[in-house]
Amino acid sequence: MARVCQLTGKKRISGNNVSHSHIKTKRKFNPNIQEKRLYIPEEDKWIKLKISTSVLRTINKKGVSAVLNEARKQGFKV
Repeated sequence: MARVCQLTGKKRISGNNVSHSHIKTKRKFNPNIQEKRLYIPEEDKWIKLKISTSVLRTINKKGVSAVLNEARKQGFKV
């Protein structure tokens, strides 16, 4: 399962672990991806999405329909 948000495209990024002696080793930062079932009242159906928790907060603020419309305009297939 790819750790990519289906609405924003957030994905894994790389960085460094920095020790006390400043020795740097590579590491990965994964986004906080959750699989959610969301109800769309306009289409009267449920959809299952893998979304980041930041998008979940945006959905609570703006609503499911508004967020999906913005994602479709940006080219994400939902």
